[in-house]
Amino acid sequence: MIFKRTPSPHIRQNITVHDMMFKVLYALIPGAIASIYFFGWGVLFNLCIAISVCLLTEASILKLRQREVIETLQDGSALLTACLLALALPSLAPWWLTTIASIFAIAVAKHLYGGLGFNPFNPAMVGYIVVMISFPLEMTLWTSPMGVGAGWPDFSTTFDWVFLGSLPFAETIDSISMATPIDLLKTQLNQSHDIIETRNNISYRTLFSIISGTGWQWINILYLAGGIWLVKKDVADWRIPTAFLISLVLISNLFAVIDYANNSSALFHAFSGGTMLCAFFIATDPVTASTTPRGRWIYGAGIGALVYIIRSWGGYPDGIAFAVVLMNIAVPLIDYYTQPKVYGDLNR
Repeated sequence: MIFKRTPSPHIRQNITVHDMMFKVLYALIPGAIASIYFFGWGVLFNLCIAISVCLLTEASILKLRQREVIETLQDGSALLTACLLALALPSLAPWWLTTIASIFAIAVAKHLYGGLGFNPFNPAMVGYIVVMISFPLEMTLWTSPMGVGAGWPDFSTTFDWVFLGSLPFAETIDSISMATPIDLLKTQLNQSHDIIETRNNISYRTLFSIISGTGWQWINILYLAGGIWLVKKDVADWRIPTAFLISLVLISNLFAVIDYANNSSALFHAFSGGTMLCAFFIATDPVTASTTPRGRWIYGAGIGALVYIIRSWGGYPDGIAFAVVLMNIAVPLIDYYTQPKVYGDLNR
């Protein structure tokens, strides 16, 4: 089998897969802590379930493939996939939903194609898409963020719902969950209520902050800080997040200028949902992203454009997972047509 090589020069870096994965995990910590603070125990449950299932699935598949188990588990790739998936899932996701997403991410999206380094699609995003398409109702179960209404439910209530599917007497899932700012705006626009009207509505006013949504702006700011640290450490290529954010901001700003009442601002899109998580931790995956310098600009810009299109006109509230996987499909074509000129080759 002939393997695809990245363009020259081939410079050996003094960094292992283990070092790279754990640096990304360290950069995730501030944003993960903020997610737990604003959305409660459910985020922590997601992390525990996803990590356990991903590691168990990885070990089982490696055993079936007669590969080294302990050494591979220690590289941190399955752990990182679990964390990215858990942080993307809603805070009231039932345990079985997180389990299904984790198994698909590791067993299908990763090992079905040969394991780490051979998977064409981002495993965490494949797991996310599978449950998003299969269980759309459960994928909308976000708690009220800290500072909105009564905030997120207590440990006992969250545990009973996530693991037992039950709630205290007189409680319903609608009473402890609510739509995210992106989802709410899309729903209200479909009902002919413009953005200004929705944000000023006394029922929704506390859900929105000056920039984006209550809680969401701080989570995204912390992911941005962690992402900048990864770029400085040469773990993440700066071209992909830069192209992604420029594309998303320019397109959203253009439509907001044309019709501000029916199109969210560029700042709202940049600091809502999983924007910064995507920009620095998901889109920059070295296995599934473009490998050429020019290709990374195209790849990142394509994700930004698709995120805006799906958020604005698609059937799902946040289009990050679909945008990433669609651009993963385009990576071979992008790399083919963006190969840099080879030094000394006069024919290119």
